[in-house]
Amino acid sequence: MKSQWKIDEKPVKIDKWDSAAVKNALDDAAKKVMKEKFGYVESHKLMDMRLLICTVAVGFSLFALIWDFLRPFPESRPVLIMCVLSYFVLMGVLTVYTTYVEKGIFLVALQKDEAGIDPDNKWELASMLKKYDDMYHLSMTFIDGKTGIKRTKEFSKCVSSYFDEKGTLCFDLFEPEIRLLQNKISAEDKKN
Repeated sequence: MKSQWKIDEKPVKIDKWDSAAVKNALDDAAKKVMKEKFGYVESHKLMDMRLLICTVAVGFSLFALIWDFLRPFPESRPVLIMCVLSYFVLMGVLTVYTTYVEKGIFLVALQKDEAGIDPDNKWELASMLKKYDDMYHLSMTFIDGKTGIKRTKEFSKCVSSYFDEKGTLCFDLFEPEIRLLQNKISAEDKKN
């Protein structure tokens, strides 16, 4: 089954030698499949926590700036020290959060319960593409809303399988990979 581009959508074209652009294009395509083809709703809670940590850190910086403006340096020294230390501690917390909690997850999608009685099932997509590597690693995790049981499937494939010579993403080649992962996990759910 080939996917047709909508009239208002342009094919994704990137610099195929830029690994960050390649990873982002594939991540966005996977996100598009999960949201549009399966109808899942994106949850922003994971990213909102990162924004909250950053907002608090910037709040300390702004407070230090305003305090120093109202009470010039010698008098504001203890407040400046406290704010600078708080900022660096929060940047450490942010690093720990992105490393151990986010773990490369770029999408958390909720599969709403049709009856509305049970908790939503959760789908997490995480990817990795090393800087000088051509292998794209995608991990899809399903978390059952009722039982909390996790099931994960992964695939690794060369990025050249999804891009043409000009750097255009061939969505019709990438979409079946996402569907296959989702179908494998769903099939396991039906067996149990």
